[in-house]
Amino acid sequence: MKIETRKTTKEGLVQITTLDERWYERDGKFVPSVTWIASFYPKGIAYYKWLAQHGWDEAEQIKKDAGERGSRVHKAIDLLIKGEEINIDDLYPNDEGINREVDADEWWSIMAFADWWRENNPAIIKNEYVVEGDGYAGTVDIKCQIGDDVYIVDIKTSQDIWKSHEIQLSAYKHADDGENGVVAKIAILQVGYRRNKKGWKFTEIEDKFDLFLAAKKIWTAENEDVSPKQREFPRSIKL
Repeated sequence: MKIETRKTTKEGLVQITTLDERWYERDGKFVPSVTWIASFYPKGIAYYKWLAQHGWDEAEQIKKDAGERGSRVHKAIDLLIKGEEINIDDLYPNDEGINREVDADEWWSIMAFADWWRENNPAIIKNEYVVEGDGYAGTVDIKCQIGDDVYIVDIKTSQDIWKSHEIQLSAYKHADDGENGVVAKIAILQVGYRRNKKGWKFTEIEDKFDLFLAAKKIWTAENEDVSPKQREFPRSIKL
């Protein structure tokens, strides 16, 4: 999702910085997102076969559509966690700000989350919060306690867990860990999961921060001079 930040630089001029899902900004400094860094981890032969099958343009549209579906499901889940009741015909904005209802598969994913919640009774510590590590930042879906264990949980609508998902969670853990002396476990909650009757799967993940650091080295090598887009504009226009 694109976000614009604005500040006056000179008399009559405004500097507009365009941030997308690749960047986080804090006090005028920009760091790459965990998901962007994780995308530089080698994807494996299965991904390249899928890419060859669909072609670049179709594959990009499939990923964009999947991202928007995941975004709507996440927004609905966030409302549920906040104690709100949601309806099947509620509207959720996409990245272009266009409102639309969830479809049947998305509603089933939301139902699956509610079922996981009722079965596990998690005590939410925080949700949808930003963590900052050494040269990176990201947004954690849920931090909760289940029984005696504290978990950092990432919610996915995909049917598979990829290595990039695992290193993403590992980066969150190392940016967030040790709060109040508690070392959190990490897990992925798949909702809308079609390979069992429940419709969800909760998988504890092994810490693979070393692989995240490897991906970060590749990201650094490939993006040494990359920065968010910044442009200066006049504050007003008159003919």
